[in-house]
Amino acid sequence: MTSRRLVVDSLEFRSPARVPRQLWLLPWAERTWPAELASIRERFPDDIVTCPAFLREPLKTQGQEYEPGLFVDEWGCRFENKQAGIIGQVKDPVLTSWAGVDRIRVPAERLTVDTAKVDGFCADAEAFVLGKTWSRPFELIQFLRGPENLYMDLAERPEGLAGLMAKVHAFFREEMELWARTDVDALVFADDWGGQNGLLISPALWRELFKPLYRDYVEIAHRHGKYAFMHSDGHIAAILPDLVEIGLDALNAQLFTMDIEAIGREFAGKLVFWGEVDRQHLLPYGTPADVGAAVRRVRRALWREGGCIAQCEFGIGARPENVAAVFEAWDRTA
Repeated sequence: MTSRRLVVDSLEFRSPARVPRQLWLLPWAERTWPAELASIRERFPDDIVTCPAFLREPLKTQGQEYEPGLFVDEWGCRFENKQAGIIGQVKDPVLTSWAGVDRIRVPAERLTVDTAKVDGFCADAEAFVLGKTWSRPFELIQFLRGPENLYMDLAERPEGLAGLMAKVHAFFREEMELWARTDVDALVFADDWGGQNGLLISPALWRELFKPLYRDYVEIAHRHGKYAFMHSDGHIAAILPDLVEIGLDALNAQLFTMDIEAIGREFAGKLVFWGEVDRQHLLPYGTPADVGAAVRRVRRALWREGGCIAQCEFGIGARPENVAAVFEAWDRTA
């Protein structure tokens, strides 16, 4: 029973031999808890891995993404970071007026993927392999414009907004098509849509402007025989019916910001929940017993002979014993 088969069986609700697992981590965890992290990885190896990009041309970036100081990404977005091991914030948006839209440089280097190396990686892997896509139109436009500017744009609809969205979406579509022609198992897209209690914009506005983009990404994945995975932080219950409607296969969401039992009543058996366990409160401040109870709650609500992936994030503040307890609890519930 390979890791890939475990994941596929969970995605297809075919009673996998155990719940497949995946650990996410920030460099902070590697620096703060190196021995403990090594033990967790040895005891609970990942069933899902992300393929390296294998770019023929390096990305045009500046600085180090997880180090204090300035990091400029391949789109020209400027992140200021004050703490090692985590990602910084955009303080000075690139696009302060619509006159500069044409000067936004599309990072063509991301399309120089050595697909033969990707296919070789997939052939050698027993794990389920995600493509190095992580398309994120809302977040990218927010980085380029700045949050305050973008929320005003969404209300006022300046002429430049449609052009910027089209430019960003065209790039992500091209990147998705490229990866879909490789041997990876799934394509991934991601945008953080939720606040603590609801969406950052109205569901109607989300459906008008962004749902069509995600529908395109899912269509690309399925047309090439791949699964479609999505990540979003925050309370996103309002758009779960839409994600099911467009055919999303697996969702990584902050379940503990929402009513897990209500989600289970409506969506268990229709959508695979790719984690996660509460990283706001439980992983940093709870006990292993608390974590175990949380995992059992998720399983009761969402497991239907599949439909769950035991994922959690070892991020800033998380305790290693609680991260280990996530996977211990999922194994005990098998």
